[in-house]
Amino acid sequence: MPETERLLLRRWRDDDRAPFAALNADPEVMRHFPARLSREESDALIDRIEQHFDRHGYGLWALERRDTGEFLGFTGLAVPRFEAHFTPAVEVGWRLARSAWGAGYASEAARAALAVGFGDAGLDEIVSFTVPANTRSRAVMERIGMTHDERDDFDHPGLPEGHPMRPHVLYRIGRDRA
Repeated sequence: MPETERLLLRRWRDDDRAPFAALNADPEVMRHFPARLSREESDALIDRIEQHFDRHGYGLWALERRDTGEFLGFTGLAVPRFEAHFTPAVEVGWRLARSAWGAGYASEAARAALAVGFGDAGLDEIVSFTVPANTRSRAVMERIGMTHDERDDFDHPGLPEGHPMRPHVLYRIGRDRA
């Protein structure tokens, strides 16, 4: 399991389900997503994440503060479940509780995830994407060395034409830049 000075990136436990559901129900955390998640949807997401680990050997790790054991959210690597001009690909992503914002945890954990991707997983490139208005996540992408080329931007195929969150920006980082 990846670790940093302050964080543990680990597999999911049953006691993560309640705080993860609370995070996914928070309108501010989910501001740049089409909808908040119900408890059932949140639990199903954990189940899919765990299946991803079994299939790929990596995934979206539960993120925990090492000093307190507090559950902060997730950070890790995932294979997008849609087709776009840049897929197949592996994405680095994160979703943190509001209480964890502004402390550098997302960048710190994302760097650890990139190290796994370019190390044990042997990836040559990792991507990340979000809606253009998600300036916090875009700042993390830039802090971890990812670059954006507007020619890579795309409409998310999982959202209908005209949906305000359909336009997405794409960031990339290659093994040589990590």
